[in-house]
Amino acid sequence: MKIGTLDLGSEPLFLAPMEDVTDVAFRMMCKRFGADMVYTEFVSSDALIRHVNKTTQKLHILDEERPVVIQIYGKDPGAMVEAAAICEEANPDVIDINFGCPVKKVAGKGAGAGLLRDIPLMLEITRRVVDAVNLPVTVKTRLGWDDQSRIIVDLAESLQDCGIAALAIHGRTRAQMYKGEADWSLIGEVKRNPRMNIPVIGNGDVISPEVCRQRFDETGVDAVMIGRGSFGRPWIFEEIRHYLQTGTPIESLFTNKNPDDITTPYSFNWKVDILKQQVLDSVRRLDERRGIVHIRRHLAATPVFKGIPNFRETRIAMLRAETVEELFQIIDSIRLF
Repeated sequence: MKIGTLDLGSEPLFLAPMEDVTDVAFRMMCKRFGADMVYTEFVSSDALIRHVNKTTQKLHILDEERPVVIQIYGKDPGAMVEAAAICEEANPDVIDINFGCPVKKVAGKGAGAGLLRDIPLMLEITRRVVDAVNLPVTVKTRLGWDDQSRIIVDLAESLQDCGIAALAIHGRTRAQMYKGEADWSLIGEVKRNPRMNIPVIGNGDVISPEVCRQRFDETGVDAVMIGRGSFGRPWIFEEIRHYLQTGTPIESLFTNKNPDDITTPYSFNWKVDILKQQVLDSVRRLDERRGIVHIRRHLAATPVFKGIPNFRETRIAMLRAETVEELFQIIDSIRLF
């Protein structure tokens, strides 16, 4: 698969852009485990052109994480063009336009998925950004605004006509937010459309190697993008890549080893240590208090602790911890179960 001249190989796996999640530390962690391309948190065009410090910091990328995409959002074409030019100076490999964020503070103000209710403006923004920069420009969007306007098949052609280099589709409408199941049938229809000649990237509910294999096989998408499935599980990219290549779970490589050996990949202790490294990376990037708050969603969502009996109180204590020492004491005690 190629985006412009960027060769991403066969059946690549991407880390989805997620606000307050895909900071540089998490991107590097996912890159370590084989993510083929990573995306920044989304960047507000309005805040970027006003040089808001918290926003401009999101443009910080490392050569070690390449290929990397900076994603921008907004509803004003002029601001989006100016923001894209600023992003280009940060030297990412790709610039992506967010037409898919469903949250009220974005979509409710006419940006993100809100532009699914104003297609002419969406297309104007896309054309102008494509024309303004020399980097490949891609788009991420949803099936439509709601079940009565699942317009993605026609919209995909229109976006392609604007000159984008690839299209990522989340298999839900804006009205669904993140509820229900992602519908990949229309993603497959877009990919099978003979008039489409740019790569199509599928996104939504890919939480296991088996599901990923199924999505590639059933829809023919060029790449799969993984979002919430990476929370507290950055090694999911390595799990999936192994399964795509061999058809067997990666854990099978280590079944004859001591599961309590911390050096054994995919043991409980090994996974716990990866989570602890995420905590330390977050604290190092921010500070102790903010770093712990930032990482809580990973600790809450990780499948590592799933199935442990009577775990509710421990989980609550873990999410209330305010220092690294307190948090690690709680996490280390879980090893005793």
